[in-house]
Amino acid sequence: MTTESTTAEVGAGAAAEPAAPVHPLEPLAAEEIGTASSLLKQHPEVHDECRFVFIELKEPTKSAVQAFDAEGTPVSREAFLLLRDRRQQRTLEAVVDLTQSSVVSLSEVPDVQPPMAEEEFLFCEELIRADPRVQEALVKRGVTDPSHAIVDKWAAGYTMLEDDPSARRISRPLLFICADQDDPNGYAKPVENLIITVDLDKREILAVDDYGVVELPPKKGNYSVETIIDPENSPHFDQVREPMKPIEISQSQGPSFIMDDHGIAWANWKLRIGFTPREGLVLHNITYTDRGTERPVLYRASLSEMYVPYGDPGHTHWNKNVFDEGEYGLGGMANSLVLGCDCLGEITYLDAHVCNQDGEPVTIDNAICIHEEDAGIGWKHTDYRTGEAEVRRNRRLVISIFTTVGNYDYGFYWYLYLDGSIEFEAKLTGILSTGAFDGERPQYGTVLAPGLYGPNHQHFFGMRLDMNVDGPNNSVYEVQAEVAPSAENVWGNAWYESKTLLRTEAEGQRVADPLRGRSWIIANAEKVNPATGNNVGYKLELGGSMALPLAQPGSQQYNRGGFTRKHLWVTAFKERERYAAGEYVPQNPGGDGLPRYAAADRPLEGADLVVWPILCAHHAPRPEDWPVMPVARVGFHLKPAGFFDGNPMLDYPAETPAAGCCGGVCHCH
Repeated sequence: MTTESTTAEVGAGAAAEPAAPVHPLEPLAAEEIGTASSLLKQHPEVHDECRFVFIELKEPTKSAVQAFDAEGTPVSREAFLLLRDRRQQRTLEAVVDLTQSSVVSLSEVPDVQPPMAEEEFLFCEELIRADPRVQEALVKRGVTDPSHAIVDKWAAGYTMLEDDPSARRISRPLLFICADQDDPNGYAKPVENLIITVDLDKREILAVDDYGVVELPPKKGNYSVETIIDPENSPHFDQVREPMKPIEISQSQGPSFIMDDHGIAWANWKLRIGFTPREGLVLHNITYTDRGTERPVLYRASLSEMYVPYGDPGHTHWNKNVFDEGEYGLGGMANSLVLGCDCLGEITYLDAHVCNQDGEPVTIDNAICIHEEDAGIGWKHTDYRTGEAEVRRNRRLVISIFTTVGNYDYGFYWYLYLDGSIEFEAKLTGILSTGAFDGERPQYGTVLAPGLYGPNHQHFFGMRLDMNVDGPNNSVYEVQAEVAPSAENVWGNAWYESKTLLRTEAEGQRVADPLRGRSWIIANAEKVNPATGNNVGYKLELGGSMALPLAQPGSQQYNRGGFTRKHLWVTAFKERERYAAGEYVPQNPGGDGLPRYAAADRPLEGADLVVWPILCAHHAPRPEDWPVMPVARVGFHLKPAGFFDGNPMLDYPAETPAAGCCGGVCHCH
């Protein structure tokens, strides 16, 4: 079931208590988004061809947030606004003070492009369908009705035009054919070798290049259960299987967490839930209360970029290298989640608020899902002498969103556990970006159906963890297994774990080595665990594929995706260094983001640090990924390593057992 927040009514004649101040990290409400755009529209440089891309909270400084949390020191509510001026073909940034109802600043950012907006998606499709050159190319492929063409509005990458990126705002859309309602999956019929270049500012098609007709694949690619028995479908089934018995999840006493606006307390954890139109879900101020002392772990955790480079040299696919966050914005494409489908159990939802291109607020209902899950055995031991067992079940708090980026769907899940650990998991599903072929089988992808293939590609997730392990003065150590020297290893079995301090940003660029169990410890440089004598810390372990990018130097995939060439980066904190590929990604030739941040080679020892795990889903498609892909997963695990003086679940009492859960000899209590 869902839970809803309620507001108590003030009794007749009673004086209303003054409203508590809004927390400085509370995301902008819909009303605040509308107010921010209204105030900015009064500025003389803002006209009707200035289109709003993002409006989000301008997060206060760390010191301001800490002063509010400690003393209640007021903090002005400010909004950050990103606009595209189509008339003058320029990008604008603005800051509006919502507390004072004033415009703080409005400035041009030269030679950059902001992410694509929904408005541009819509007119781009209309423009392409109406173009005679496109219509002629479609007729050659047997499509006489241009309305059957659906357009995926792909970013252009780096087009290398003489006036790129500042003077022209370029898109390079891909076409698919959706003939009728009985054949709704256009990705089953890709239009191969038709390359269209669009100027989004001027709303004109710059070029239509046809590199040769490839027949449309003959089979449908439906995936709804009602359509898969069609013999024209690929794959098709003779019948639909019988449904399984239901799984019901019930918490008769309600969930164990408490919400206060976007603040949440669960078990020993406290944190704030944030949301931006670019990053989507953000977590702030994660703390763990250890025997009455609230100890910080993370100041801010987010997905800072998502990059998908393709490995097919064909005309349609060679420059497909999309930055789903920096070129589109993940938050604005978040789904409205549905109970029983996207989320199961005792669910609490939070809405998210973004803007349309007129600057008006748009609400995404149920964008963020919050619930508890059983997480299996937390710890257990059976005394074989007595047959008695002590066992504790673990549990986790789940905070998640799902977002759809054209063909792919991504779920982003943060898990907090009773044992003091934190996990992030990205779930990949949706539909492959396909290609058509005739003749020889494609070398750079996998055949999915007759005439249809899925090109090879990779998904990189650039995470950003603004660490605060027991305070701001942190250091990072690389730890890995080492074989003992032969003189000390007389039995040939000895190994130890080395621990190497990463002193500078040059040293803080690391590649994983799973063969030696390489991981990293983020430790407080000043605080020592009294039980061990070591600095308190958290260990970072990466999960999923340890692949690195395969694009070669000189390619735009290599140049633009520089952050993917390492599995871990460590940088000193800087306010505007928030995104792994840089702030302005569209049509950027490369070199921005983490490679530029780390080039400063700032010291890292005992500093305010940001840790950037880079995750990879290495995807050589399978036939089983068609027509809709089963969920694939990548993630990381952040777990205490000397942060506590022992197992932090020892004070957690056993669950009340259900009937027959433990048997006759188990003394769970």
